[in-house]
Amino acid sequence: MAADRDAVGWAAELDAVLGRLAGRFGRAEPRRRALAYVRGLLAPLERKNGWQLAEAAGDATPDGVQDFLARARWDAEAVRDDLRAYVVERLGDPGAVLVLDETGFLKKGTRSVGVQRQYSGTAGRIENCQVAVFLGYASRHGHALIDRALYLPAGWAADPARRAAAGVPEAVAFTTKPKLGRAMLDRALAAGVPCAWVAADSVYGADSTLRRWLQAQALGYVLAVTSGQRWGRRRVDAWAAELPAGAWQRLSAGDGAKGPRRFDWAYVPDRGAAAGWRAGLLVRRSIARPDDLAFYLTHAPEATPLAALVRVAGTRWTIEAAFEAAKGEVGLDEYEVRGWTGWHRHVTLAMLAHAYLAALRATAGGGENRHRERHASRPARRPPPAHRARGAPPALAPGVGAGARSRRCARVVDLAAAPPAARPPLPLAAPHQAG
Repeated sequence: MAADRDAVGWAAELDAVLGRLAGRFGRAEPRRRALAYVRGLLAPLERKNGWQLAEAAGDATPDGVQDFLARARWDAEAVRDDLRAYVVERLGDPGAVLVLDETGFLKKGTRSVGVQRQYSGTAGRIENCQVAVFLGYASRHGHALIDRALYLPAGWAADPARRAAAGVPEAVAFTTKPKLGRAMLDRALAAGVPCAWVAADSVYGADSTLRRWLQAQALGYVLAVTSGQRWGRRRVDAWAAELPAGAWQRLSAGDGAKGPRRFDWAYVPDRGAAAGWRAGLLVRRSIARPDDLAFYLTHAPEATPLAALVRVAGTRWTIEAAFEAAKGEVGLDEYEVRGWTGWHRHVTLAMLAHAYLAALRATAGGGENRHRERHASRPARRPPPAHRARGAPPALAPGVGAGARSRRCARVVDLAAAPPAARPPLPLAAPHQAG
């Protein structure tokens, strides 16, 4: 009986999600197509390509699916806004973390919009692929993707013939990944998405303009950087080399499949932040391989304990889990469209389907603390290259931002207190002027 009640609840939740889309389609046919498309993405199909989605919808050919993605009149940006609102409604929390990262979509040929030989985190090497930047939302309730931006390489942006063939809008110019990320963050702030932090890898952490912008928004951040990143007048690895033995604390960045992901952590504060805030350098050291270090630039309210910074650093891996689940469960990467419009439409609807599953997990299991996204039925990701912060992806630790007062992203918040421990956490070191 409990299983029957669960099934009824899941169906009602899906109806509510799909009901949000109805107003985005002016005609009955694209509305019907949209509902069938999302249901197909959630169905246990071998692949979520045009043919199989068409068959699931009862069509003899994929023509209707292709027309819906490429030519029907509807606004994928408006549906993206509905998706973001749904995630906030089901997973929203004032202490949440916005997470920036990119993922690759391996392709053959040269006609798919934005495709070229470039580094793909999916493959762990340079491949012929498309790359897109995503914004994830991670809270104590769960995590999901809330925005996306296809990266258009400079060669594509400067080629009128290729742009026209792929339907790239005239207003779209070459934009770096950090700028794409900032635009998505700006949209989230403008929409009032509740959050306290931003986390990202070294592609974004190295961008000083993005860091200054986040500081101006009064947002905390923990941004990965490479060992060669300059902090003040020195490289971050030079600062780390001078840390005394007593500077390190053993802390968990979150639970993984085998339990807490423990590392040694140290913090070097800086006096360069605004009143009430503290900037600094966070260093992570592997317990098994002490020479294996990762580095993060941080910005947080002055009273923030080291354990809170560590937990935020750990949430960056939730977006990797979201990529894996969205590709494995709802066909995020199984599209057969080549144009700009089709890409954004498919990816947006796949994100919506993934968000629905995230909401079900939150409802069924009480959020991240009890449920983990299952591994997709595909080969494991290759490890990232040495220049990116490394480590197995822990899930969001309990209590990130749990003590923050209610707020929207653009305002200052208090951060969560450290979890109970056998002894009180050591204070952060006295501020030091970087440089």
